[in-house]
Amino acid sequence: MTTSRRAARRRALTVAVASGLVVSGTAITAAPAALAAPSADAVIAEVYGGGGNSGATLTTDFVELANRGTAAVSLDGFSVQYAPASGNSWQVTPLTGGVAPGARYLIAQAKGSGGTVALPTPDATGSLALSATAGTVALVQGTTALTCKTAADCAADSRIKDLVGFGPAAVIREGTAAPAPSNTASVARGTTLADTDDNAADFTSGAPTPTNSKGETPGETGPPPVDAKIHDIQGATRISPFKDRKVAGVTGVVTAIRSFGSARGFWITDSAPDADPRTSEGLFVFTGSTTPAVAVGDAVTATGTIREFYPDAPATSPYQSLTELTSAQWTVDSGGNALPAATVVTPDSVPDTVAPAPGGSIEPLPLEPAKYSLDFWESHESEIVSVSDARVVGPTSSFNELYVTTKPKQNPSVRGGSVYLDYDRLNTGVLKVASLIPFAEQPFPKVNTGDALTGETSGPVEYSNFGGYTLFATKLGAAKDNGLQRESTRAQRGGELSVATYNVENLSALDSAEKFGELAKAIATNLAKPDILNLEEIQDNNGPANDGTVVADQTLQKFVDAIVAAGGPRYEWRQIDPENGKDGGQPGGNIRVGFLFNPARVSFVDRKGGDATTPVGVVKERGKTHLTVSPGRVDPLNEAWEASRKPLVGEFVFQGRTVFVIANHFNSKGGDQPTHGRNQPPVRSSEVQRAKQATLLRGFVDKVLASDKNANIVVAGDLNDYPFSPAVKTLTAGGTLKDLIASLPESERYSYVFEGQSQVLDHILASKAPRGADYDVVHLNAEFAKQASDHDPQVLRFRPSAGNPVQDAFYDLADYLEKVLGPYLPKP
Repeated sequence: MTTSRRAARRRALTVAVASGLVVSGTAITAAPAALAAPSADAVIAEVYGGGGNSGATLTTDFVELANRGTAAVSLDGFSVQYAPASGNSWQVTPLTGGVAPGARYLIAQAKGSGGTVALPTPDATGSLALSATAGTVALVQGTTALTCKTAADCAADSRIKDLVGFGPAAVIREGTAAPAPSNTASVARGTTLADTDDNAADFTSGAPTPTNSKGETPGETGPPPVDAKIHDIQGATRISPFKDRKVAGVTGVVTAIRSFGSARGFWITDSAPDADPRTSEGLFVFTGSTTPAVAVGDAVTATGTIREFYPDAPATSPYQSLTELTSAQWTVDSGGNALPAATVVTPDSVPDTVAPAPGGSIEPLPLEPAKYSLDFWESHESEIVSVSDARVVGPTSSFNELYVTTKPKQNPSVRGGSVYLDYDRLNTGVLKVASLIPFAEQPFPKVNTGDALTGETSGPVEYSNFGGYTLFATKLGAAKDNGLQRESTRAQRGGELSVATYNVENLSALDSAEKFGELAKAIATNLAKPDILNLEEIQDNNGPANDGTVVADQTLQKFVDAIVAAGGPRYEWRQIDPENGKDGGQPGGNIRVGFLFNPARVSFVDRKGGDATTPVGVVKERGKTHLTVSPGRVDPLNEAWEASRKPLVGEFVFQGRTVFVIANHFNSKGGDQPTHGRNQPPVRSSEVQRAKQATLLRGFVDKVLASDKNANIVVAGDLNDYPFSPAVKTLTAGGTLKDLIASLPESERYSYVFEGQSQVLDHILASKAPRGADYDVVHLNAEFAKQASDHDPQVLRFRPSAGNPVQDAFYDLADYLEKVLGPYLPKP
């Protein structure tokens, strides 16, 4: 899998998940703070820079002023000015008019490409593109751009009437900077508009609430605010019938609190449910970066605006939304109340079918929780659910999350996972688990596939674009280690050639000795020193440094040395440096495929001329089929390989027999719609390019076989696709190539674990010529919390054909005798 599938993989929500740790081991010295005199009247009341950004509801940035005095304030000749966090320059928006006592004054700024809700009619308009996370805004008497670049210099500038620095990186601020906002949160003063000249004390982060001088707010449609129960708000579809409406009288008991990250808030559940199984009784109350002042067990009555939160632009998002109450105000009616009973999820609770398949969005469809798994979870959105003695099917990740199954008999793997076997056989019992419990109180468990969370695990369920529906545990079962062991394969016999494939996950010379050591140990021990090793994701010497470097000799040398140190042979390598930036993957990394081979067992036929752009061809000389260049790339200038790795072909000789090995790394699944998204069936747009790649690769294989129908051909690598995909079907059409993973029992068909689904991305395919094929997926990474790579390697042992039945029969007999007499013969 390439960087595009795993990159950008997390949000601020889980960076600090329940840890309570912000800075450790570093002494921080505060810069001088701006200390202008507090304003008696006009102040900056709110700043928002996430307008139109990913996940934003509002389309436009804004600055809001307020008058805390008793008389109207003229703003003629004033301006609001913005400086980035570094404070190195100021941009100006002139103001006119005035702001009445107790009133607001709204200044619209830059508009983004996302969001769906416009600001109310602004009182002034500028074009400043405010940062969503850190910067400084000042209210200035005059329209000449400020020149101060430090907090102290700005404090001495008498033109500045008020100033707010937000985000820890803000150089210019009053006192300590206000908290960092986000794409979905602003920083705003409290209702008293207090101005203590300490931004951190005066401002908190929360849902943006732009209000103009008329008191108008955005997104209010239809009749005035109405009283609504939670089940009325949730409704019988995925989208609330009260979307973008103000509601009041929303009652419920607080069941859980999220007190970390930028998506803080609390969940409430109505203790008086209706009789409709489609309507959830739970609701998330969003408070931004502010920890809500409530306790579990409080009965509250809330008002606010109902929003559908998407993690990216709502109009084009492939994900589902979360119904939440924003801009909320509430009163605590009583405390210490009993919590509503959790929904107990059993193996029979979740349906086997994922979703209806309308060929588009499922959002307008009435929920059918007894028929579809996505509908089941949506009908319990924000409610407390409980699972017991849940088997782990996806190991703990670096983001402190894991996956369990609620349906342990659904496509189980031999090692405890859940195997993904076809597009319509997704494992609907898989559920992601994160934690709301402070890690100081209960560390998040480090578990492997096949382990279990014993006892009860319970908490509210919420949709996440990373992994689908997620249980945020307020009660976390104890981890039970079921003893999963890393596998090792047998050594090849003297007459067998072993070819392995291994995606080493962005390996560069900059990586740690530990990573090199673990990968080397796998090759020397777990893979039993394969004769030929296909490698995917070898980076150039300086890894992600994007400086034009493409050579990878230091990376490969370090790897070869590590293998020797681990007890393996002194491998040689062959590869072709790509053109800079042309093969996709992590920017600057220039990943490529390559070969390692053991010269004591196999020789490489070098034919000059292979480079990044020269295509390899097939020729026949003196009755023998050869490559025109070796190593060589398959049609590297074809548009099918745009921003993707080009297959590398090598000509090897083993005991006098020629073997053609093709190393591959097809384009990633980046851009595909998620299996748990709102569009069903999901559009797998990346398949189009892989289908083209498979057609070209199959065409090359056919050329080799047209020259020599008995050619020994091994096609191996990370094809980034499933055995049942169109690309793999193209490669195996007519039986020309056999996908060896399909020869395994269904419970063993996987080399990778993604979102709790054990699946296949890596393949070894072979022509008919290789005899006595013995194939193995060596599970030593994907199922474990500690990984040297996120892929499991594979190995094929076989007897290459000489193309002569008599010679092959003699060869087979010798191999058989070695197998029988193996314990008495010297090891290779």
